[in-house]
Amino acid sequence: MTGPKTRNPARDSSSRLGTRDPFTETVVKLIRRIPRGKVATYGQIAVMAGNAYASRQVARLLHSLSGKERLPWHRVINSRGTISLQGEPGERQQTLLEREGVEFGLHGKVDLARYLWPG
Repeated sequence: MTGPKTRNPARDSSSRLGTRDPFTETVVKLIRRIPRGKVATYGQIAVMAGNAYASRQVARLLHSLSGKERLPWHRVINSRGTISLQGEPGERQQTLLEREGVEFGLHGKVDLARYLWPG
């Protein structure tokens, strides 16, 4: 006999049917609230949504929902203040942030003390 299954909100069939779990709903609402010219980190969003260990889940949700939900995906970066995406997608993210006034320093790093959204 196997134990109970752990739900993965990004793959949950209820998401495809129009209902979502509270964590996913909270993540979407939080990302929508990040203002122009500010950034948030994956971990910050996870903590604010109620699960400090779900930063990778936030990244998966961004990947799967950004287009459908028209989320400002480019405003979410990693905790080092850098863009996690490589190649053209990462360049696009940096361009979008720069258009909003976010400056990048050495090695493509954002000054989180200056640009981090306090939530």
